[in-house]
Amino acid sequence: MEKRATMVDVAELAGVSQATVSLVLNGVPNARVSKATRRRVLEAAEQLSYRRGKAHPVPKGRKRVIGLFLDEVSTTPFAAQFIEGARDEAALQDVTVAMFCTQSDPALEQAAIDLLVSQKTIGVIYTTLITRQVTVPEAFSELPLVLLNCYERKLRFPSVVPGDIVGGYTATQALLRAGHRRIAHMTGEIFVEAAVDRENGFRQAMAEWNVPVDEDLVKQAGWTIRGGRETALALMSRPNPPTAIFCFNDRMAIGCYEAARMLGLSVPADISIVGFDNEDLAANMDPPLSTLVLPHDEMARWAVAELLDSYEDADQDERLQKVKIECEFIERSSVAAVKG
Repeated sequence: MEKRATMVDVAELAGVSQATVSLVLNGVPNARVSKATRRRVLEAAEQLSYRRGKAHPVPKGRKRVIGLFLDEVSTTPFAAQFIEGARDEAALQDVTVAMFCTQSDPALEQAAIDLLVSQKTIGVIYTTLITRQVTVPEAFSELPLVLLNCYERKLRFPSVVPGDIVGGYTATQALLRAGHRRIAHMTGEIFVEAAVDRENGFRQAMAEWNVPVDEDLVKQAGWTIRGGRETALALMSRPNPPTAIFCFNDRMAIGCYEAARMLGLSVPADISIVGFDNEDLAANMDPPLSTLVLPHDEMARWAVAELLDSYEDADQDERLQKVKIECEFIERSSVAAVKG
């Protein structure tokens, strides 16, 4: 009997994550999936004669509930994306998500785990708002576990993080393609892993285009609007200023816009700017900001699907993986060709 194609097969053929396949084939509205990616998924599904089957099987006696652990919910706008992505993907499988904000407090984590174990739930998604390496408390070994936006050095559990290095490369390449060569990079704080990765991506793109990095144009600006404004003022006031700036995040980019206006400069005519994170305000800036999407919604969907797959006959060695999901570039109006 011929083996039936699975969602994993479609994902591999299309070159995307399983979460992206789920978004496309379930017709999820407002999903951050490009037209080209959507087309690849549909073509792969057609080629493999994939048809959506029944919900993931869960062993008898298990409640169709997943525990989602978050260390914080109020310090950034990204918590909602994790919660909504997990909830929406789980709902497609008739599964409920129970959310716990523990602030990494061992006592709170243990109490929540005890509750989930006693209720015989499906498993746990362990989430951090800042992408980082973690050491998962032993209490979490009592249930199937997937790590969301974090990972362990030793791969004991499946994990998913954003592709920040490729994101930094993509942002810089967009500026290089527009003809810019004096490109500044405002980095995040050095203890933030995403800041290091995005800078690495910036340097890789510059190297591949044989453009030397002017170290005087690489400045740590924290992560705030104020930091972006003050750093941009200093950069733009130099005798030989940059023609473009790649910012660690959109908030810094807002500061760059403010600095440009203070100096009587126009975006993008005088200075091109690219942000990162695609916060809601990015599309409403004047001009709208070119930026990259942090795929938190898609990452959460992947985590749910991976957790449900833990009860199927998947090869456990294959499941112990650190997946990186692409940060899609959103081209708007803040980048223009460099002046001749």
